[in-house]
Amino acid sequence: MSSVTSFEQLEIWQQARELAKAVRGLTRKHPFCKDFRFVSQFNSAAGSIMDNVAEGFERDGNREFIQFLYISKGSVGEVRSQCYRAVDAEFIDSEEQLEILKLTSSLKYKIQGLIQVLRNSGGKGYKN
Repeated sequence: MSSVTSFEQLEIWQQARELAKAVRGLTRKHPFCKDFRFVSQFNSAAGSIMDNVAEGFERDGNREFIQFLYISKGSVGEVRSQCYRAVDAEFIDSEEQLEILKLTSSLKYKIQGLIQVLRNSGGKGYKN
């Protein structure tokens, strides 16, 4: 595995960015955009995924990186839950929900996979 020198190179960060953009697009639609608190929560959770990957990567060593990846994974769950709330409130349709659920499911497994790689690498490992 080649050395990763920036968080932008990480596939999970790139996918988290795509998820954040997708959520932002959904929350701009009427009537969703009128529920300011929910819009803020949904966007914050989606942004938290990519932000915690970035912050963890910039920390010293795998131990802290893993901690931030777990926070990111928790935010993935939060986005999934909020997606159901958005459907229940009739802010998004089942097709839009399915797209978000696919993105979050993929991210959840990829984050967990990176956690396992980091745990098994020792030292700075993956980040070199």
